Amino acid sequence: MSEIGEALGTAVEGGLFARVVGGGKGNGPKEGQPLEKGHFAEDACLNCGTALVGTHCHSCGQQAHLHRTIGAFLHDLLHGALHFDGKTWRTLPMLLFKPGELTRRYIEGERARFVSPMGLFLFSIFLMFAVFQLAGISTPTDIQGDTGAQMRELAASEIAKVEERQASLEQDLGQPDLDPAERQRIQQQLVETKEQLDAIHLAEEQVPFLKKAAGPDSDKAAAAGPSVAAKPDGSTDVMLNEDEDLRMNVGVSDIEWIDNALDKWRTNPGLMLYKLQTNFYKFSWLLIPLSVPFVWLLFAWKWRFGAYDHAIFVTYSLSFMTLLTLTVTLLGLAGAPQALIIAGSLLIPPIHIYKHLRGAYGLSRFSALWRLSVLSLFIMVVLLIFLQLLLLLGAL
Repeated sequence: MSEIGEALGTAVEGGLFARVVGGGKGNGPKEGQPLEKGHFAEDACLNCGTALVGTHCHSCGQQAHLHRTIGAFLHDLLHGALHFDGKTWRTLPMLLFKPGELTRRYIEGERARFVSPMGLFLFSIFLMFAVFQLAGISTPTDIQGDTGAQMRELAASEIAKVEERQASLEQDLGQPDLDPAERQRIQQQLVETKEQLDAIHLAEEQVPFLKKAAGPDSDKAAAAGPSVAAKPDGSTDVMLNEDEDLRMNVGVSDIEWIDNALDKWRTNPGLMLYKLQTNFYKFSWLLIPLSVPFVWLLFAWKWRFGAYDHAIFVTYSLSFMTLLTLTVTLLGLAGAPQALIIAGSLLIPPIHIYKHLRGAYGLSRFSALWRLSVLSLFIMVVLLIFLQLLLLLGAL
């Protein structure tokens, strides 16, 4: 199930990125088009066949007189991977200093001048994790989990394999038309398999951490309940049996998938942390649909602001916060004063959100301040929900 979740996240992420960077419709290039110094010299659009008037096709928007050189390919590579062009240098300064104006102008139709919110968000996420990987910043994967649980899981897996082989041999032995020599060979293998299974069960009884959590003895202990031990001063102390102590340490919810998830975190926390980090990258786009309803609540009675407005606001805001996280991390790696990093991390986000609210929605100072206060609480709720989803996706 974890492979399905990771594949889904990768597919959605790749589809979003491709839609942002790519676009347009295409019928494919035409064969035999003349070339002049690495440029097509076409009279009609190579994408849709419409007669060209000017530097771009007025039907599909594709550029006229396309390049066919390695330099043009390298330009497309940088543009596709990093989305660096004139739009970027117009968008980033406005995102930093005038986020509300950027959001409002984009909503009102100035789309060609700026990088789209989703394009900027995907770029910022990609850049942050690329830099983190280069800098060696990742979750710890060498955390020691419950060794006993790992050994019990390994023993259970081995027992299942031996029992499956035993069942297969017994089924083969039950065939009436077996050759005597073949029957004797299967019987010998069956004896060896039973001996191997007995040896594993014996090891389970002799090695403490390989003992099964459930069984006749544990059932009796569970039925008997906790024992009561007398202290020297005459008072009593409740002693939990082994199964109850395990339940208190690990936690039991009586919901199978939750208990399985808790058991995975206890058994191999390093692997689960790695999955958490990977899923954050793949499913970071979920922050947008999770956040939009909460922003809508702040403006539920203002009908002129719709869900689209809130989505643009949220996506640009998340892009800024991602780039801020990247900047603060790089400053920390460069040896910047810790006080500066802490001050920037605590002060810049609320100031930016305040300016973003005022500019995007045309609010007064008081309206922006009280919405900032409520939105700060909503952000904590969204992050908590997002974390729970990541834990669920990692445990499946």
